[in-house]
Amino acid sequence: MTEEMNTSLEEAKVLVIGEITEGTVLKIEDKLAILDVKYKQDAILPINEVSNVAVDHVSDVLQVGDRVTVKVLAMSDEQLTVSKKAVDSVSSWSELHAKLESQEVFSVTVLDVVKGGLVADVGVRGFIPASMVDTAFIDDFSSFKNKTLTVKVVELDQEKNRVILSHRIVLEEEEAAKKQNRLSALEPGQVITGTVRRMTNFGAFVDLGGIDGLVHISQLSYQRVEHPSEVVEEGQEVAVKVLSVDRDNDRVSLSIKDVQPGPWASLPATIASGAIVTGTVKRLTTFGAFVEVAPNVEGLVHISEMSSRHIGKPSEVVSVGETVTVKILELTVADKRMSLSMKAVEEAENAADIKENFPKEEKGFSLGDMLGEQLKNLQRK
Repeated sequence: MTEEMNTSLEEAKVLVIGEITEGTVLKIEDKLAILDVKYKQDAILPINEVSNVAVDHVSDVLQVGDRVTVKVLAMSDEQLTVSKKAVDSVSSWSELHAKLESQEVFSVTVLDVVKGGLVADVGVRGFIPASMVDTAFIDDFSSFKNKTLTVKVVELDQEKNRVILSHRIVLEEEEAAKKQNRLSALEPGQVITGTVRRMTNFGAFVDLGGIDGLVHISQLSYQRVEHPSEVVEEGQEVAVKVLSVDRDNDRVSLSIKDVQPGPWASLPATIASGAIVTGTVKRLTTFGAFVEVAPNVEGLVHISEMSSRHIGKPSEVVSVGETVTVKILELTVADKRMSLSMKAVEEAENAADIKENFPKEEKGFSLGDMLGEQLKNLQRK
């Protein structure tokens, strides 16, 4: 038994104050940890030497079985005192400088919530200001204690023992990467689902999952819209069609109107080839006039079909806003095309007038009979 103890003592380390050594956590008490450092006696690691950040319990940082590197602070026959934070602070500065230069993303655990932000142990005291915690405003930071966050080093000052970290930058970069991935997947013609996030006088912005697209007010409905709130509301899920994608400027144009049944798909039965209908002149061109014969359904009256007489320009016959009667010459719903004629209506009306003023000859009566009767009357005189 005596020989075994002597052998154990001979194998034990020879330590001096200031030496760096490794140990294993054997036991954790409220304000200290006991470490096996392969010395003739176990080492005491006080709570104030555990971390460069004040902690309430040693177990906030260490667990039984952990391997730690420590520095010998004091030693006597009764006690060996070591420090973990003294070792951490020496190696941490060079590591932090490397992280700042490479812009590395790494994880830290929030050990304390203080006025103005969060505190984490990065070998030295690391501070995350309130403005760098999240992309959104946060009123109460208490829920962040003991939470693990991904951060980047944004500022270092070794002389002032100052380390500034940011979680917000990591979130923003992740959001930007997500946005680019979403943007690269979008193609004109796609029909997808999004959520209305906000509205302006000129349209509605729809979240497509990391990127917003604009539905211009003209693309909200086939009907005339004064404000987007007439068609959609914030938070509403909507189906949209991608009209265009500008990847250089992160712009996406969308349409709600194009994914809805159009007015051409639900024409009334009265709108058919050969039918005579009334409509409103919406616009004039050099080659004719566009007439609305049903809500948002327009047809073209070519200049050659505007009158029986020769005209030089459409405005000689009609004006914008005027109500006219037209005949549908040709209707192609698939192509959304309709050819109209005012001349055909005019000619039909003229033919009806002639028929009314000059009825068919009565049976047994002719023009010759009428002239003969008139000649007899003259002879009698």
